[in-house]
Amino acid sequence: MEGVKKFTVGYTGGEQANPTYQNIKDATEACLIEYDPSVISYQKILDQWATQHHPFMMQKTQYRSAIFVKNGEERRIAEEKIEELFVGSGKKVYTEVEEAGIFYRGEEYHQDYLNKQTAGRNTMYF
Repeated sequence: MEGVKKFTVGYTGGEQANPTYQNIKDATEACLIEYDPSVISYQKILDQWATQHHPFMMQKTQYRSAIFVKNGEERRIAEEKIEELFVGSGKKVYTEVEEAGIFYRGEEYHQDYLNKQTAGRNTMYF
């Protein structure tokens, strides 16, 4: 996406330090998105998230649906997006909005995962 500077896969949302994929502890798998707000808005990033995410099923902690926010404005926008998903689908949305805490970078094999898995093959994503 134009305006996204960096996309890092990792873990957050738990109380126990240093989670890993093999020892997730009480954390949730998450993506840290660094972006240029003069090019792309937080709202546009959430719009894109909503087209690729299925928040209508309750999941265990590792895979739960959550948006981690840094301030009141991000919280407002995230809560509006969740309401929009509910109104558009009529289904319960299992996405939690929480204050962003410590983010732990995931293992290298998780970074840019899809490109690593499909390298050298003709692929399309829907």
